Amino acid sequence: MNLRDFLIKLEKEDKLVRIKKEVTVKNEIADVIYSLNEQPVIFDNVRDYDFPIFAGITSNRDIIADGLGTIKNKLLFKLVDALRNPIEPVIVDNAPCQEIVIKNPDISKLPLLYHLDGDGGRYATATVATIKDPESGRNVSYHRLMEIDKNKFTARLIQKRQTRTTYDKIDGDLEMAVCIGNSVPVMIAASLGPPSGVDEFSIANSLDKTNLVKCITKDLEVPAESEFVIEGRLTRDLDREGPFVDLTETRDFERQEPVFIVDCITHRRDAMYQALLPGKFEHKLLMGMPKEPTIFDEVSKVADCKNVYVTMGGGSWLHGIVQIKKKNPDDGKKAIEAAFNGHKSMKHVTIVDEDVDIFNPNAVEWAMATRFQGDKDMIVKPDQSGSSLDPSGKHEPGKKTLTTKIGFDATIPSDVDKSKYEVVKYREVDSNDYLR
Repeated sequence: MNLRDFLIKLEKEDKLVRIKKEVTVKNEIADVIYSLNEQPVIFDNVRDYDFPIFAGITSNRDIIADGLGTIKNKLLFKLVDALRNPIEPVIVDNAPCQEIVIKNPDISKLPLLYHLDGDGGRYATATVATIKDPESGRNVSYHRLMEIDKNKFTARLIQKRQTRTTYDKIDGDLEMAVCIGNSVPVMIAASLGPPSGVDEFSIANSLDKTNLVKCITKDLEVPAESEFVIEGRLTRDLDREGPFVDLTETRDFERQEPVFIVDCITHRRDAMYQALLPGKFEHKLLMGMPKEPTIFDEVSKVADCKNVYVTMGGGSWLHGIVQIKKKNPDDGKKAIEAAFNGHKSMKHVTIVDEDVDIFNPNAVEWAMATRFQGDKDMIVKPDQSGSSLDPSGKHEPGKKTLTTKIGFDATIPSDVDKSKYEVVKYREVDSNDYLR
């Protein structure tokens, strides 16, 4: 479903709040989004700016599933299918995102938010960015942007991710287009991180029809129905980026990052700007949930994988739960190794049987308590490439963060009386029959 139709649907179903009171970009809008528990919202009256702001369309799994035309219980398998079966998008000649073309852009006219006191500046966060690698082709991902001048941002590029890898290996500037205000299929696809050479926009098009259009000033393609497109270049100049809150809700430190020079901005005639709170529900889900299908695919190569959950308690990035149907004694340990291959930033993973509800932390803890022995069911992998989001990791400037990864096999041991490991169940009766 495209963005505009989805917002209309949510409002008709009373799932979207519309704020008509005048609000400011200086912390206030972020505070209201937070206070609404990131419920879908539109701010119609933003002080000093011509554009309304919306947020919250990927703030929980039910809303995301609705935006993808499915239900929460089938969401993982919808993503797995799109990941396995991308469809090349159609390139159109005319697009809503190019109704207005600004060749001398001034980014101060965009309603970028100040999110929290202590931030390095105003940030764009709901930023679907696309580049082209000379060898692997188009890549789509997210890069937060901090305003530093009238036509300049600094862009956070993470080591060993595709944009950074491409930037580091080429000479000169790297063209990049940043799309703000996108459909749920585009937002989810941009988060998936498929293997190099697999196009995220083709995954979005598999999730739902996603036409593209050529950029005005760059050799790049963008979703035709985006609200805003910022066309520019990642230069060799570096400048301050941060501090800024990251996925783990801790403040990421200040860095020197590439300067992104904006050459052109295009947008819809009645464009809406999209906001996304750093470190909160939308950020977490867009980071963690799209790793579930890649974990599922890798584990499915070695075991009968039933479900995957990247947990909120692990910052929706560092911890995962994998449910398998155990057929062989070593399936649990094989699943541990495969899960780490499916999400290389994951720090801890727990493997459970299919009778354990992976979305219930008490059920997972129960499996750990009753089915796990540390001396034989734990795999410890020291000095592994980890996530820069983990403040406890080993961080050195210019190097990939190192961490100790641990896998927990909390499945029922093989060759035992399984009845001793299963939860006994009482028969439920109608208590009213006994209270009369």
